[in-house]
Amino acid sequence: MTETLLAARVVTATEVHSPGWISIDRERITGVGAGLPSVRDGEVHDLGDVTVVPGFVDTHVHGGGGAGYTGVGNEVSLRQAALIARDAHLQHGTTATMASLVTMDAEALLHGVRGLTELVREGVLGGIHLEGPWLSRARAGAHAVSQLRDPDPAEIAALLAAGDGAIAMVTIAPELPGAIDAIEQLTAAGVVVAIGHSDADYETVVNAIAAGARVATHLFNAMRPLDHREPGPVLALMEDPRVALELIADGTHLHPSVLGWVEAAAGVDRVLLVSDAMDAAGCGDGEYKLGELDVEVRDGVARLCGDDTIAGSTATMDLLFRARAESGGWSSDALLAAVRETATNPARALSWGNEGDIAVDKHASMVVFDRSRVVSGVMRRGEWVREPESN
Repeated sequence: MTETLLAARVVTATEVHSPGWISIDRERITGVGAGLPSVRDGEVHDLGDVTVVPGFVDTHVHGGGGAGYTGVGNEVSLRQAALIARDAHLQHGTTATMASLVTMDAEALLHGVRGLTELVREGVLGGIHLEGPWLSRARAGAHAVSQLRDPDPAEIAALLAAGDGAIAMVTIAPELPGAIDAIEQLTAAGVVVAIGHSDADYETVVNAIAAGARVATHLFNAMRPLDHREPGPVLALMEDPRVALELIADGTHLHPSVLGWVEAAAGVDRVLLVSDAMDAAGCGDGEYKLGELDVEVRDGVARLCGDDTIAGSTATMDLLFRARAESGGWSSDALLAAVRETATNPARALSWGNEGDIAVDKHASMVVFDRSRVVSGVMRRGEWVREPESN
């Protein structure tokens, strides 16, 4: 059945239609434009003074709603936890989700991949991201140092076989023994390789990009800092136009001015805003787990217990979108940048062609912000997850 939505503003990756309309047939978008549509088949819903944007694409998220993608237990409990986490972020507008796993021992990691693969096949999750175990001990962040290890081609092959195409991205520290070969192995298998949790020098990262790495995992965080004599990973990743740059712009992981600096230096179209959210996203302060590590959330900031190390975030993508759009006064230019950084760019980085824009033949996945700039509606693939009031 065809449905047409009318709104005060419809923001795509390239235009702001004020007012605008979107036509939908089942799970696909069939038209989008400014003003009023010339033909209105099926139902028409006037959403009123709202802003409609593409559904968010989060390429780096560990959990939410009190549950996570990283856990222990049988496949049933892993599935239930994953569904809770996915649904928690879906309510905040994330319509395409990457399930990120943290460092675990080989058996647990294999079990986690198997437990999530079916959800990827069902279309519940967009893919699996392995953030570890092939990370630098010097830049471990909130990863269990005891489980960090050098990349092993046999382990990688076993994980790829268990995932059967579900593993979409892997973060790796390129300075580890065997890392360049691992990047080539993963790239040949169609996996997006990201550089992160790295203490590498500049030349090593340049070589990793030449081998196929195409994403920077939460640029700056858990990474050798930029230095004028040895620029390390940051400059190598920023200066190569082939590399997409994850940023956790939650006000805790980065100073707010850093986002503007990266946009000016590398361009808006290379920025991926990610939540890096853990189980506490959408919940209150308290004690949580991230893999095998204990985490305490205070005043909305997650840190390892007994340590000042940041342990993921409690952010949701609507908060990141709103902060980016409001930094430019909710202007057309700011809205377009926010759409690209939370939807279009991440979908392109992962080759998720059906996501990331309000455009013909894309999935009908979108987020409705009311006049107070709060999420009032979420549609995923043509179905309202949160249905806004119609005028």
